[in-house]
Amino acid sequence: MAKYGWFIWVSLIAAIASFLAIPVTRDLFETATAAHPYIMGFVKFAILSMMGEFLAVRLVKGEWQAVRGMFAKMVVWGILGMMIVAMFALFTAGVTGATERGLLWTGGSKLLFALYVSFIMNYTFGAVFMASHRITDYIIENRGSVTNAVSNIDWIGFIKFVVGKTIPLFWVPAHTITFLLPDQYRVLFAASLSIVLGLILSYAKLRK
Repeated sequence: MAKYGWFIWVSLIAAIASFLAIPVTRDLFETATAAHPYIMGFVKFAILSMMGEFLAVRLVKGEWQAVRGMFAKMVVWGILGMMIVAMFALFTAGVTGATERGLLWTGGSKLLFALYVSFIMNYTFGAVFMASHRITDYIIENRGSVTNAVSNIDWIGFIKFVVGKTIPLFWVPAHTITFLLPDQYRVLFAASLSIVLGLILSYAKLRK
């Protein structure tokens, strides 16, 4: 793993990019996403988010290593991916309804609409989503309970960094782009953002 880590990681990225670039396989992807949104949401997040976890470990440790509890984390990421499929639809429909009732003004701007969806989703579901993921990570890595996780996680650091910095500076702008994309690519793009988040989290750990 340590010797061929970069080769494997980059090869996976190249394979995914090629799959989406070739018209035949891209059509298969779009058809599968439309027909089986939850299954595809699970697969996208299980794969891409774990790639982000591997990259984060590589940057923090200085070498490629196995991620502790990898398969359990893949399942958790997959389930979260299924939840995100539903949340994207709910928040998009919610902002659409609020706009139609005159509760939010967009002036017909797709960018402003996407910003509304991203901002509202990240400061409601997003914060809970990341707190839940922090808890499941602790349980998997330490074989602990929910009570132990809640007691031992640095929630002050979580609020200051994750909620106070990554949401306004990364997630809101990034998911504004997400909601400008066609429906079938939104969850895939959201899953790929976890790779970028891995870089951010690794940088924060290295600074400590």
